[in-house]
Amino acid sequence: MDALALTTSCAAMMDRIGSEFLASIYSEEVRRRPENIDALSELGHVYTRLGQYEDGLAVDLRLVAIAPEDPTARYNLACSQALCGRASAAVDSLRTAVVLGYDDLKFMAEDEDLLALREHPDFQQLLAELS
Repeated sequence: MDALALTTSCAAMMDRIGSEFLASIYSEEVRRRPENIDALSELGHVYTRLGQYEDGLAVDLRLVAIAPEDPTARYNLACSQALCGRASAAVDSLRTAVVLGYDDLKFMAEDEDLLALREHPDFQQLLAELS
């Protein structure tokens, strides 16, 4: 393994270790204070970085239950649903996020978390409606 590959491998391993550590910290905080929206949100992001999409989806569902009118929580729910292969639910959540005030169409169109939706006709229709 050359030096660049070794450095890249080490960086990836350190990032994973750091993310796992953060997940344990945020999980404990959420266990102690279940309504801590900031900790829940961060936990969801960490789960996504770790590829633990179902865990991230569970967190986003909790966030939406706590803050049903939060457009960012709805958008993050849509991302988790898309990552878990629930395209129709993801588009529905995006529509709700838009109704609640989410308005970053450019980000929505380019968000890697929504990659699975790019060819979905309902997603394309939503983007067209918002253009």
